[in-house]
Amino acid sequence: MREEFRADLQIVSQLLVDMAEAVRTAMGEATKGLLHADRAAAEDVIARDAEVDSLYQQVEERVTDLMARQAPVASDLRVLITALQVAADLERMGDLADHVAKTALRRHPSPAVPAELRSVFTAKAEVADKMAAKIAQVLSKLDPVGAAELERDDDVMDDLHVDLFKVMLSPDWPYGAETAIDGALLGRFYERFADHAVNAGHHVVYLVTGEQPQSY
Repeated sequence: MREEFRADLQIVSQLLVDMAEAVRTAMGEATKGLLHADRAAAEDVIARDAEVDSLYQQVEERVTDLMARQAPVASDLRVLITALQVAADLERMGDLADHVAKTALRRHPSPAVPAELRSVFTAKAEVADKMAAKIAQVLSKLDPVGAAELERDDDVMDDLHVDLFKVMLSPDWPYGAETAIDGALLGRFYERFADHAVNAGHHVVYLVTGEQPQSY
């Protein structure tokens, strides 16, 4: 029975890694659609959002089944609860990539991001990609050190968010309110993507150490 339980946990762990890799790809393609007015890339993100949702559902179903069959306690219960929490954060990251893609499509064939904001969003996308990649690695290796590092990565994203608003609120901003609203919403999508990556990292730290992580 114990070996069966461990085997089931390994399946859940792999599903989480698959989710992390999927949301990383989704945000990368969404950014491509955003910055290059690439309609196909944006549409692909929207079409594939159902795959992330399906992986999330599989995690929920397997965890629920394990709880019912195994009645886990102590560390085993912590593993299952953590899996649900991480899956919820990853599912939300997928939704945020979907929001970016839909914004790109709404502005197509024009780029949704004006030239003045391209460098900021390029940098935001690089941070988002780094964090999603790190989450996949952390989940695969159950690495609390790497998980804790996500706090510092998020600080970079926060700094970029400040830079974004400096540009949009400058007196010589050459565009109207509509473009600024799009920029603010898009910036928030990337910022929340990073926040959910940090949350997932916190859950991994707690899973491995039994302690809540200290914020940097």
